Amino acid sequence: MGLFDSVWHDIKHAFRTGTMVKRLIIINFAVFVAVNLSFVLFKIYANFSGASASLLYSSGLYAFCMPSDIKELLYHPWAIVTSIFLHESFFHFLSNAVWLYLFGTVIGDLIGDRRVLPIYLLGGLFGNVLYFISAHFMAFVGAYALGASGAVMALAGTALILGPDHRLMLFLLGEVRLKYIVLLMVLLDMVGIASQSNTGGHVAHLGGLAMGCFFAFRLREGHDLSQPVNNLLDRIISLFSPRRKRPSLTGRRRREPVFKATVGGAKANNASDRNDLSFQERLDAILDKIKASGYENLTQEEKDFLYEASKK
Repeated sequence: MGLFDSVWHDIKHAFRTGTMVKRLIIINFAVFVAVNLSFVLFKIYANFSGASASLLYSSGLYAFCMPSDIKELLYHPWAIVTSIFLHESFFHFLSNAVWLYLFGTVIGDLIGDRRVLPIYLLGGLFGNVLYFISAHFMAFVGAYALGASGAVMALAGTALILGPDHRLMLFLLGEVRLKYIVLLMVLLDMVGIASQSNTGGHVAHLGGLAMGCFFAFRLREGHDLSQPVNNLLDRIISLFSPRRKRPSLTGRRRREPVFKATVGGAKANNASDRNDLSFQERLDAILDKIKASGYENLTQEEKDFLYEASKK
């Protein structure tokens, strides 16, 4: 019992103190474990009742998968959200977790940890919407979608726009520029659509990528799409803790004069604050340098400054 207590304590500590990327990986892994444990429980129940374990399991699983049929979606409207945390296969979970960690870490370094979750959610939701629409044009109505791939591709799209030359260390390949990794993933999705192999899944991937790119372009223009998402999540959380203040799921809520107003070179909202003027000018210069030559060309001092700025 002591071993399980220790593991549970480590998981809670990692979730409480870790980055949003680590929290999302933990959530996805927890759901993966729950899904597979449910199959075992259905199997045990079927042995005593004579029912079909596969039928019971599938019925329960499909209630949380993204359907391609409007009637199913009306019966399970929550599926548009739950499906982006749902994995049945370990290798499906593992591949998404690896890319989530790589792209999510880049996003956290460039524009702050509290923007990771909104991008993940927006990408997953838009990917599911595009999947649903495309089902009626590509004749795969009746299918179901699950997995975080669309949400992960949204992080990839945002990273592609903000840091295309950022280098990622890949197993057996060494350092590879982020833009080549994302472009290869897009190419594979297009080939999958053309060959009608998991067509809906590939469409959802591209939908997530499009949302990530859109998020990055809007952020450069001074419009932070993560803010309304974070505000909504904080309100939802506050409903369950009205009498005491709880830590925000979306990160620390500090004064934020940084990326909302300056990505792409716009002026700071609080430029009248002389104490922040030099800080803001330096930040603008670093962001312009990233836009022109990529994140990897920053000096270590500039990277450290950007990292501290992203936590504000």
